[in-house]
Amino acid sequence: MSIYDYKVKDAKGEIVDMADYKGKVLLIVNTATGCGFTPQYDGLEKLYADYKEKGFEILDFPCNQFGHQAPGTEEEIVSFCKMKFGTTFKQFAKIEVNGENEEPLYTYLKSQKKGVGGSKIKWNFTKFLVDRDGNVVDRFGSATTPEKIEKKIKEII
Repeated sequence: MSIYDYKVKDAKGEIVDMADYKGKVLLIVNTATGCGFTPQYDGLEKLYADYKEKGFEILDFPCNQFGHQAPGTEEEIVSFCKMKFGTTFKQFAKIEVNGENEEPLYTYLKSQKKGVGGSKIKWNFTKFLVDRDGNVVDRFGSATTPEKIEKKIKEII
């Protein structure tokens, strides 16, 4: 299996084939609108604005598993992010990233890059960096800001 074998739902409920992202550098993030790390949306949007023309995409997967910090509907989450942070990158349906109902894409991502203490996602705003060939090249914890990831993005873009 590769990252391109997965299909996910976007925020509108449409099926998105990950193969559509072949040849792109991806930053895949589980997010929440009511989290202490939510201000990272500003940095994510800046990265996206700076590198989207070079084949960079951010895939935003809201997750309500940690402290119920993404309680809204997909429509409410998209609206909040656009109004508060001016986000323009792709947002997906709310998912679970750990456990029995975890999104299969996340099962794959975690199998490719384990975090500190294992494969389990510890909190919102965990980030996976994927190169143009679909390889998961790095994993960053919640406290790693988008600005700290920029150098690594530049290296593979």
